[in-house]
Amino acid sequence: MPCRLHAAHPAGAGSRGRTRSAACQCPLLEEREPEPLYGVEDRSLRPVREYPMQPPTIPHRIDNYQVDLNANRCMACHARTRVGETQAIMVSVTHYMDREGNFLGDLSPRRYFCTQCHVPQTDAPSRVGNTFVDMSDLIRGSRQRSE
Repeated sequence: MPCRLHAAHPAGAGSRGRTRSAACQCPLLEEREPEPLYGVEDRSLRPVREYPMQPPTIPHRIDNYQVDLNANRCMACHARTRVGETQAIMVSVTHYMDREGNFLGDLSPRRYFCTQCHVPQTDAPSRVGNTFVDMSDLIRGSRQRSE
C-alpha cells in the first residue's frame, strides 16, 4: 500500500531498511516531488464571514511582508493614518485597545502580529474533511424544526 505523502512508493520499499518512519516507508535519501505552489485568493470584494467575530482573511498575497518586532508591513496600508491614501480597510478599533478596553494611541502590542489571526486563503485542495455548517443555516434549521 502506498504511503499517504509519497504515493509513488509502495510501503516497505525502503532502501536497506532506512525509511522515513513506520507511517512512511519511502527511502530516506530519495527526494519526493514537492507540492505545487497554490494561488492566493485575490479579492476586490469582501468575503462573507462564517461566524460572529471571525477574523477576516487576508485577500491578497503577503509573501515577503515583514511582521516582526522591528516592523509591521501590514500597517503601511491598514493603519488609521494610511487608509485615506492606500484605500485599504483600516484595522478594527479593537486593535487599538488594551486588555481593559482602554483606547491606545497606537496599535496594541497584543494585536501587533497580524498573522496570529488573519491568514491568506489559497486554492489548495482540502486535506481533511469539513463538516462546518454556517451559523445562519443552523438558526434557519432550528426555526424550521420548531414550527
